[in-house]
Amino acid sequence: MENQVIFLQGGGSGEDYNADEKLVESLKLYLGSGYLVLYPLLPNDGTPDLGRRGQIRRLLSDSADGVVLVAHSFGASMLLACLSEFEVKRKIAGIFLIATPFWQGNEDWVEAFKLRPDFAEQLDKKIPLFFYHCRDDEEVPFSQLDTYKEQLPWATFREIPTGGHQLGEDLSVVAEDIRAL
Repeated sequence: MENQVIFLQGGGSGEDYNADEKLVESLKLYLGSGYLVLYPLLPNDGTPDLGRRGQIRRLLSDSADGVVLVAHSFGASMLLACLSEFEVKRKIAGIFLIATPFWQGNEDWVEAFKLRPDFAEQLDKKIPLFFYHCRDDEEVPFSQLDTYKEQLPWATFREIPTGGHQLGEDLSVVAEDIRAL
């Protein structure tokens, strides 16, 4: 039986989906056989706050017990929001978040993306939680990783020297952590 992995894209457009496809291919390559990597398209449906959370919630409901969740950028922040806001009935083997923004500020458009102040308390600390961030990320400031370190001290944090926002399209470090579960 194959282990089920769901990869959630960054952004909300087809262009973002296509860009992250290279990450998915890298993950598949480094995981090898024994893993079924699913990569559903999560389009921008015009409701960025509840829209993406709702899409992720439905995916989780339909997933197998023991699912591995991998998410990039916007998808990672929305997965974290979803896991802290909704009860998930499926057993999750691990959560792997890449270049995860920590939404801050008072602009109206940011409000829909922010985590609840108590988000960390709502997460199941028994589920392995990993964060990956390149120091030279040009889209999500590396300093945002420090905010997650403060909020989620039990998580594992991988600081990657170079690779930009897309980790150089090399998810070998993520695959290694997934295989170690």
